[in-house]
Amino acid sequence: MFKDKKIILFALIAYFAATGISYFVFAKSPLASQFSSPVPPTTDSKGNLMFDETLPKTEACPINGQKYSKQQKAWWDKHRPLGIMVENHENSRPQSGINSADVTYEVVAEGGITRMLNIYHCQAPVQVGPVRSARTYFLDWMSEYGDAPLYAHVGGANTPGPANALSQINEYGWGAYNDLNQFSIGFPTFWRDYNRLGHATATEHTMYSTTDKLWKFAEEDRELGAESKDGTSWTEGFTPYKFKEDASSKGASQSIHVEHWTDYDEYTVDWTYDPAANQYTRKNGGVAHVDKNTNKPLTARNIVVLYQRESNANDGYENNAHLLYRTEGAGDAVVFMDGKQTKGKWSKDSRTDKTVINDAAGEEIEFNRGKIWFHILPLDGVLRVK
Repeated sequence: MFKDKKIILFALIAYFAATGISYFVFAKSPLASQFSSPVPPTTDSKGNLMFDETLPKTEACPINGQKYSKQQKAWWDKHRPLGIMVENHENSRPQSGINSADVTYEVVAEGGITRMLNIYHCQAPVQVGPVRSARTYFLDWMSEYGDAPLYAHVGGANTPGPANALSQINEYGWGAYNDLNQFSIGFPTFWRDYNRLGHATATEHTMYSTTDKLWKFAEEDRELGAESKDGTSWTEGFTPYKFKEDASSKGASQSIHVEHWTDYDEYTVDWTYDPAANQYTRKNGGVAHVDKNTNKPLTARNIVVLYQRESNANDGYENNAHLLYRTEGAGDAVVFMDGKQTKGKWSKDSRTDKTVINDAAGEEIEFNRGKIWFHILPLDGVLRVK
């Protein structure tokens, strides 16, 4: 009897020892991360997704290099990049959701009025708008974000000719697939809010959506999650930018003045460098530009100015307002980060290739981790730096 008890005791000791050793070995192996399950995010009283900000930030966003928790990465790994057209007419401000974009492209759409393509992937879902129409050159930048990137807009230029964005969307195979045109989707994914801005405004400044509604629609109606129906990952064909940690030596102060078109005071942009936060804060038309969702000023960690040839489409559209930009090829570029200015060149080999930014020595520039804001200026655009 005593002998049997000793055998059982030794067996139990051997079992727990083996279990402990196995756990230790497995936990330290690369396989462990493949099977770990981060605690899912929670929601607040309004149903907004909430990530635990106390968790270690070890995972780099593939779009702008900003680091977040494994919990947040597990969430963004389930969807693909989403581009949303947001207008910048003075009567549309303050817009919603711009600060939550990982990357922003800003360029004149017509009549000196700029428009933005905001790329969303890694940050928590937000309301975005006012959403506006598609333009051909935005398709070229959207095409840089891998296989079938989601593109949300309200209609678009459709006059026959080189600026016919809606026709090009179909030519690229996006129509009724990764293209999220409000004209064919409607409520409740998109809706009009006539009171959100707190003042009377025209109907064209009232269309909104949310990133989670758009991701949900894409997954449920178009079978476009992180992978397409045939199993192709969105990362197919995607080339990320290179990123670095903040410079140890930073500029003390810097102000950047941008005029896409001259003599359009409502659309001049001024960025002021904040050395403590190592970021730039934006004014538009001489007024602090804020995000309606949070009432916080718009900021960016990297400001990139691309000089590109601008021309009229000459497509017969009213006042010849449709524009074209030479998005492919090469040209001058200026990059601002860490309170410093770097002159260089941009190049883009084809519609789907990344716009590469090199310094004067021909080396690809490494951006700070965080928001990248692209200003696309015509060759005679104004850039003043102090």
